[in-house]
Amino acid sequence: MMYPLKMKPEFKEAIWGGENIKKYYGKDIPGNKTAESWEVACHKNGNSFVDNGEFKGMKLSEVIEKYGHEIMGTNYCDGIKFPLLFKILDANDKLSVQVHPDDEYADKNENGELGKTEMWYVLKAEEGAKLVFGFKPGVTEESYKAAINDGTLEDLLNYVDVKEGDVFFIESRTVHAIGAGIVIAEMQQSSDTTYRVYDYNRVGADGKKRELHVDKAVAVSNLDCVQGKEKSEGVKLKAGDNEITFSVSCDYFSMDIIDIEKSMEIVTEDSVNIIFIAEGEGSIKYKNGSETFKEGDTFVIPSSLGEYTVFGKSKILNYYIEDNTEKYDMLTQLGFSEEEISRVGGIKRD
Repeated sequence: MMYPLKMKPEFKEAIWGGENIKKYYGKDIPGNKTAESWEVACHKNGNSFVDNGEFKGMKLSEVIEKYGHEIMGTNYCDGIKFPLLFKILDANDKLSVQVHPDDEYADKNENGELGKTEMWYVLKAEEGAKLVFGFKPGVTEESYKAAINDGTLEDLLNYVDVKEGDVFFIESRTVHAIGAGIVIAEMQQSSDTTYRVYDYNRVGADGKKRELHVDKAVAVSNLDCVQGKEKSEGVKLKAGDNEITFSVSCDYFSMDIIDIEKSMEIVTEDSVNIIFIAEGEGSIKYKNGSETFKEGDTFVIPSSLGEYTVFGKSKILNYYIEDNTEKYDMLTQLGFSEEEISRVGGIKRD
């Protein structure tokens, strides 16, 4: 019964959005300020839909409610919500400077909501584009609060030049902001909890400044300097004519970048796979059929599907859930050094 579920997103508008999601991926966006395309979502604030096969027209949450074990494998428990949220973000203008809480703080202060650890893959970037990732050296809680109050926070922030293909692992409590001229694929915990620290004194559609959450932001922000450690370079492994880059492996999700020359077999390994077609076109073949794809498509691959094969020259982002200490062990067995393995965002030793 199970098959690759092609997803139809729910779109979100914001003052910093634009038309690049339509321009680059041909998605039927509703306006000229589309900021987010919620590609895979089962959240109270947004839900994506299945756009093919037997489940076409159903919310992903409805499919999971009926077939949770088949979709999620051992990561599913009755009553648990889908743990991941995958988006495309169009930062036509810069986003607010913000921070997300960890699970413990969110549970206590946001009515049981999850915290938010996330990661970014840069799909498109204009020349000179930058983003905010953490702070410069020497920031204290006192200087942080003072800079917020006197409007000089930008002087304390760590700005990073970005290019297409860059990967950033953004653990909860990391202050961050996407700069203008960047389109990003974002995987995150299924949470919509964001604390705005600074919003450049902009006003929304109602003519009012957007709400800030300074007290909560200061309470959860990690002030440690991260200069020089912002990007997750990952480690690369040749697989015949193909190449796999193990980019991120954290407690909540993992992501591999797979560059396919002609074809590649993938196994779900008892976890749902979420695959995004970053480049190229082709087809996904499985035991009972096949599905075609083009650049910008997103699929949920049920755990119970087992083996599937991607055909066609393409670059795909493959997200899944695993014990990331097992990833450490696997990379060690493959002969990667401690220094090399440390390039994988979020990875932990036993």
